[in-house]
Amino acid sequence: MRKLVLFFLFFFFGFTKAGSQIKYPDRLKVFIDCQSGCDMTFIRSEINIVDFLLDRLAADVHVLINDQNTGGGGDEYQLIFFGQNVFKDMRDTLRFINEPNNTDFEERALLLKYLKLGLTPYIARTKTADLVDIKMKSDKPPDAASRHETKVKDPWNYWVFRVETFGSLSMDAVYNESSFSGGLSANRITEDIKIGIEMNGGKNKSQFEYDDGNGNIEKFVNKNNNYNLTQYLVKSLGDHWSWGYEIGASRNTFSNNKFRSIFRTGIEYNIFPYKLVNTKSLTVSYIVDARRNQYIDTTLYDRTKETLYGHSLKAKLSVNQKWGNIEIGTEYHNYFHNWKFLNLQADIELEIRITGGLSFSVYSSGSIVRDQLFLPKEGATPQEVLTRRRQLASGYNFFTHFGISYRFGSRLNNFVNPRFD
Repeated sequence: MRKLVLFFLFFFFGFTKAGSQIKYPDRLKVFIDCQSGCDMTFIRSEINIVDFLLDRLAADVHVLINDQNTGGGGDEYQLIFFGQNVFKDMRDTLRFINEPNNTDFEERALLLKYLKLGLTPYIARTKTADLVDIKMKSDKPPDAASRHETKVKDPWNYWVFRVETFGSLSMDAVYNESSFSGGLSANRITEDIKIGIEMNGGKNKSQFEYDDGNGNIEKFVNKNNNYNLTQYLVKSLGDHWSWGYEIGASRNTFSNNKFRSIFRTGIEYNIFPYKLVNTKSLTVSYIVDARRNQYIDTTLYDRTKETLYGHSLKAKLSVNQKWGNIEIGTEYHNYFHNWKFLNLQADIELEIRITGGLSFSVYSSGSIVRDQLFLPKEGATPQEVLTRRRQLASGYNFFTHFGISYRFGSRLNNFVNPRFD
């Protein structure tokens, strides 16, 4: 029994001594990983008791910042604090709402506030802890409303309306282009339902003057317009399932669309709960659709109007982690009356931090196109081809850009110098 007690005392005091040997850094080293774009100049200016690094592996804390749009038009920010090195057992997540009417100044001030809150437990273990001043006293006198949670009734019942218009004009001696567009939307988004009505449209006009080779000045005018009206509803069916529909009407002269009406409905399943959308999401959806098309010019298949039925299958993976982020999506669609009329699309966006200073990024998208039933029977003129007045036949499309970067040298990134920015 005596030996057992001695062993216990030795184990206890040995464990305590080992625990007390943890050596925390004098200054905290922080890596900011901001997916939505942050004002790092402002952050470095306002937090100068830590070292900001450009190497995530050498940092004591890796802060992953991302955001999602809210139903009211604002943003819900999520800050994940990953402790590393001696802080490897410390991890925290903070969230806050940036209101839609906040200015950029107010938004960055909110982000700074929550960044400071999240870094405080780490700084408290360093020698710079004595430089931290924490205020937990309100300038306003306490009252019943501030001491107790109250239910706020929204007079708009969560409906958000937006009206917008845009225009542009450019010209020189032989060319001018003008474009005008506008939109009106009404949306209501809650955790249970998402409903909206959106209208938008635009006109584009360009005019060219050129020498036809015989000394004559030719003038070519290109006009395009498009209009769209959409009403949609999405219903939550638990943590993983959703159902929705969309009704729309549109016109687009570029795509030989005089008038098109469409109805589609389907279901979506998210393998992960929707509440984890900021960090990971894998959705699969199946949609059936019906559309009525009226064409400006007779199509390749001698149609001026037709009714089409089809279906589509979609899948999308989205992951945001310390090592980087990845989004992969694919969609297949075909018409029921002839399954050879299909469209298969895929895209990938990837950003990987391989080591502290080495990173790789790529974006690629492509599709196999076999469903251009709307193309006009008459061929396009050279002017229409060059000015993209009409959409042309194509069996596929593809786009990609990629890059590799490697940074070496100093890891510190504390200094601010805005001259000639």
